Amino acid sequence: MRIDIGCGSDKAPGFFGIDRQLLPGVDLVWDLNEAIPLPDNSVDFVMASRSLPYVQDLHKVMSELYRLCIHKAIVCILSPYAHSFVHMSNPYLKQKFDQYTPRYWTSDFYQPSHGARCPDLAGYVEPQPDFDFRLLRMELFYKPPYVPPLYETDELELLQDIEVNVVHEIMYHLVAVKLNISHDELEHMSRQTFLEPRSLEAYRRKRQLEDS
Repeated sequence: MRIDIGCGSDKAPGFFGIDRQLLPGVDLVWDLNEAIPLPDNSVDFVMASRSLPYVQDLHKVMSELYRLCIHKAIVCILSPYAHSFVHMSNPYLKQKFDQYTPRYWTSDFYQPSHGARCPDLAGYVEPQPDFDFRLLRMELFYKPPYVPPLYETDELELLQDIEVNVVHEIMYHLVAVKLNISHDELEHMSRQTFLEPRSLEAYRRKRQLEDS
Protein backbone atom coordinates (compact mmCIF):
# COMPACT_ATOMS: atom_id res chain seq x y z
CA MET A 1 0.00 0.00 0.00
CA ARG A 2 1.10 3.56 -0.75
CA ILE A 3 -0.27 6.34 1.45
CA ASP A 4 -0.38 10.09 0.96
CA ILE A 5 -0.76 11.73 4.36
CA GLY A 6 -2.24 15.21 4.46
CA CYS A 7 -2.96 14.82 0.76
CA GLY A 8 -5.55 17.58 0.52
CA SER A 9 -7.30 17.61 -2.86
CA ASP A 10 -4.11 16.76 -4.81
CA LYS A 11 -3.54 13.13 -3.85
CA ALA A 12 -0.65 11.36 -5.56
CA PRO A 13 -1.97 8.95 -8.25
CA GLY A 14 -2.30 5.37 -7.03
CA PHE A 15 -2.04 6.37 -3.37
CA PHE A 16 -4.42 5.95 -0.44
CA GLY A 17 -5.16 9.50 0.65
CA ILE A 18 -5.41 10.51 4.32
CA ASP A 19 -6.47 13.99 5.36
CA ARG A 20 -8.35 15.58 8.23
CA GLN A 21 -10.83 17.10 5.79
CA LEU A 22 -13.20 15.33 3.39
CA LEU A 23 -11.87 16.57 0.06
CA PRO A 24 -11.94 15.09 -3.44
CA GLY A 25 -9.66 12.04 -3.52
CA VAL A 26 -9.40 11.61 0.25
CA ASP A 27 -9.92 7.95 1.17
CA LEU A 28 -9.68 8.29 4.95
CA VAL A 29 -10.64 11.34 6.98
CA TRP A 30 -8.28 11.23 9.94
CA ASP A 31 -6.31 13.42 12.32
CA LEU A 32 -2.61 12.64 11.85
CA ASN A 33 -2.05 13.31 15.54
CA GLU A 34 -3.91 10.07 16.28
CA ALA A 35 -2.90 6.47 15.57
CA ILE A 36 -3.66 5.70 11.92
CA PRO A 37 -6.12 2.76 11.59
CA LEU A 38 -3.98 0.69 9.24
CA PRO A 39 -2.16 -2.60 9.97
CA ASP A 40 1.48 -2.91 11.00
CA ASN A 41 3.92 -3.44 8.13
CA SER A 42 1.35 -2.64 5.46
CA VAL A 43 2.87 0.39 3.69
CA ASP A 44 5.70 0.45 1.14
CA PHE A 45 5.65 4.19 0.32
CA VAL A 46 4.68 7.25 2.37
CA MET A 47 4.16 10.62 0.72
CA ALA A 48 4.06 13.56 3.12
CA SER A 49 3.97 16.81 1.17
CA ARG A 50 3.86 19.92 3.37
CA SER A 51 1.82 18.11 6.02
CA LEU A 52 4.19 17.10 8.83
CA PRO A 53 5.00 20.68 9.97
CA TYR A 54 1.41 20.94 11.22
CA VAL A 55 1.36 17.90 13.53
CA GLN A 56 1.48 18.35 17.31
CA ASP A 57 4.13 15.72 18.07
CA LEU A 58 6.49 14.88 15.21
CA HIS A 59 8.23 12.06 17.08
CA LYS A 60 4.90 10.37 17.73
CA VAL A 61 3.86 10.68 14.08
CA MET A 62 7.21 9.37 12.81
CA SER A 63 6.91 6.43 15.21
CA GLU A 64 3.42 5.72 13.86
CA LEU A 65 4.62 5.86 10.25
CA TYR A 66 7.43 3.47 11.16
CA ARG A 67 4.87 1.04 12.56
CA LEU A 68 3.01 1.09 9.25
CA CYS A 69 6.09 0.74 7.05
CA ILE A 70 7.52 -2.52 5.81
CA HIS A 71 11.30 -2.96 5.81
CA LYS A 72 12.81 -0.70 3.12
CA ALA A 73 9.62 1.30 2.63
CA ILE A 74 10.34 4.75 1.18
CA VAL A 75 9.19 7.93 2.91
CA CYS A 76 9.15 11.21 0.97
CA ILE A 77 8.80 14.38 3.05
CA LEU A 78 8.50 17.85 1.50
CA SER A 79 8.42 20.68 4.02
CA PRO A 80 8.85 24.42 4.43
CA TYR A 81 12.44 25.17 5.41
CA ALA A 82 12.83 26.31 9.01
CA HIS A 83 15.17 29.27 8.44
CA SER A 84 12.96 31.42 6.25
CA PHE A 85 11.09 34.44 7.56
CA VAL A 86 7.83 33.54 5.86
CA HIS A 87 7.82 30.15 7.60
CA MET A 88 9.20 31.40 10.90
CA SER A 89 6.30 33.85 11.08
CA ASN A 90 3.63 31.23 10.37
CA PRO A 91 1.97 30.35 13.70
CA TYR A 92 0.44 27.18 12.25
CA LEU A 93 3.81 25.53 11.55
CA LYS A 94 4.56 23.57 14.72
CA GLN A 95 7.57 21.53 13.52
CA LYS A 96 10.84 22.70 11.98
CA PHE A 97 12.79 20.99 9.21
CA ASP A 98 16.29 21.72 7.97
CA GLN A 99 19.47 19.93 6.91
CA TYR A 100 20.10 18.64 10.45
CA THR A 101 16.70 17.00 10.89
CA PRO A 102 17.42 13.53 9.39
CA ARG A 103 20.09 12.90 12.02
CA TYR A 104 17.36 12.80 14.67
CA TRP A 105 15.41 10.06 12.85
CA THR A 106 17.91 7.24 13.35
CA SER A 107 20.53 6.06 15.80
CA ASP A 108 22.73 4.90 12.89
CA PHE A 109 22.90 7.83 10.48
CA TYR A 110 24.12 7.20 6.94
CA GLN A 111 25.18 10.06 4.65
CA PRO A 112 24.55 9.14 1.00
CA SER A 113 26.97 10.41 -1.62
CA HIS A 114 24.19 12.09 -3.66
CA GLY A 115 22.19 15.15 -2.63
CA ALA A 116 22.69 17.78 0.04
CA ARG A 117 24.69 16.83 3.11
CA CYS A 118 23.58 16.74 6.75
CA PRO A 119 26.08 18.52 9.02
CA ASP A 120 27.38 16.70 12.07
CA LEU A 121 25.79 17.17 15.47
CA ALA A 122 29.12 17.19 17.28
CA GLY A 123 28.88 17.54 21.05
CA TYR A 124 25.21 16.59 21.31
CA VAL A 125 23.94 13.43 22.96
CA GLU A 126 20.28 12.96 22.05
CA PRO A 127 17.80 10.25 23.12
CA GLN A 128 17.70 7.39 20.64
CA PRO A 129 14.49 7.33 18.57
CA ASP A 130 12.24 4.28 18.67
CA PHE A 131 12.23 4.22 14.86
CA ASP A 132 14.92 4.02 12.21
CA PHE A 133 14.58 6.14 9.08
CA ARG A 134 17.85 6.45 7.13
CA LEU A 135 18.42 9.27 4.68
CA LEU A 136 18.65 8.31 1.00
CA ARG A 137 18.58 11.80 -0.49
CA MET A 138 17.99 15.37 0.60
CA GLU A 139 17.25 18.28 -1.71
CA LEU A 140 17.05 21.98 -0.93
CA PHE A 141 14.87 24.33 -2.96
CA TYR A 142 16.47 27.75 -2.97
CA LYS A 143 14.89 31.18 -3.14
CA PRO A 144 15.83 33.68 -5.83
CA PRO A 145 18.53 34.87 -6.28
CA TYR A 146 20.19 31.77 -4.82
CA VAL A 147 18.76 29.27 -7.31
CA PRO A 148 21.61 27.26 -8.92
CA PRO A 149 23.68 27.67 -11.03
CA LEU A 150 24.16 31.25 -9.86
CA TYR A 151 26.12 29.93 -6.88
CA GLU A 152 28.37 26.92 -6.49
CA THR A 153 27.30 24.12 -4.12
CA ASP A 154 29.91 24.98 -1.47
CA GLU A 155 28.86 28.64 -1.59
CA LEU A 156 25.21 27.69 -1.05
CA GLU A 157 26.11 25.43 1.86
CA LEU A 158 27.94 28.32 3.51
CA LEU A 159 25.13 30.80 2.83
CA GLN A 160 22.40 28.57 4.25
CA ASP A 161 24.43 28.19 7.47
CA ILE A 162 24.97 31.89 8.05
CA GLU A 163 21.91 33.58 6.53
CA VAL A 164 18.13 33.20 6.56
CA ASN A 165 15.89 33.31 3.48
CA VAL A 166 18.29 31.30 1.32
CA VAL A 167 16.22 28.10 1.19
CA HIS A 168 12.44 27.94 0.76
CA GLU A 169 11.65 24.22 1.05
CA ILE A 170 13.44 20.97 1.77
CA MET A 171 12.72 17.40 0.65
CA TYR A 172 13.93 14.14 2.13
CA HIS A 173 13.71 10.61 0.80
CA LEU A 174 14.13 8.15 3.65
CA VAL A 175 14.08 4.39 3.98
CA ALA A 176 12.48 2.56 6.91
CA VAL A 177 15.01 0.10 8.31
CA LYS A 178 13.61 -2.82 10.31
CA LEU A 179 16.19 -5.52 9.46
CA ASN A 180 19.93 -5.46 8.90
CA ILE A 181 21.00 -3.35 5.94
CA SER A 182 24.49 -2.56 4.66
CA HIS A 183 25.91 0.81 3.66
CA ASP A 184 26.43 -0.58 0.15
CA GLU A 185 22.73 -1.34 -0.12
CA LEU A 186 21.82 2.09 1.21
CA GLU A 187 24.15 3.70 -1.30
CA HIS A 188 22.60 1.65 -4.12
CA MET A 189 19.11 2.70 -3.04
CA SER A 190 20.17 6.34 -2.80
CA ARG A 191 21.04 6.35 -6.51
CA GLN A 192 17.58 5.27 -7.59
CA THR A 193 14.82 7.55 -8.88
CA PHE A 194 12.06 8.20 -6.35
CA LEU A 195 8.50 9.40 -6.54
CA GLU A 196 8.03 12.96 -5.34
CA PRO A 197 5.08 15.33 -4.76
CA ARG A 198 3.21 16.41 -7.86
CA SER A 199 3.55 20.02 -6.71
CA LEU A 200 7.21 19.87 -7.81
CA GLU A 201 6.37 19.06 -11.44
CA ALA A 202 6.00 22.71 -12.47
CA TYR A 203 9.23 23.60 -10.64
CA ARG A 204 11.14 20.83 -12.44
CA ARG A 205 9.79 21.90 -15.85
CA LYS A 206 10.77 25.51 -15.21
CA ARG A 207 14.30 24.52 -14.21
CA GLN A 208 14.66 22.36 -17.33
CA LEU A 209 13.62 25.27 -19.55
CA GLU A 210 16.04 27.62 -17.79
CA ASP A 211 18.89 25.13 -18.14
CA SER A 212 18.24 24.39 -21.82
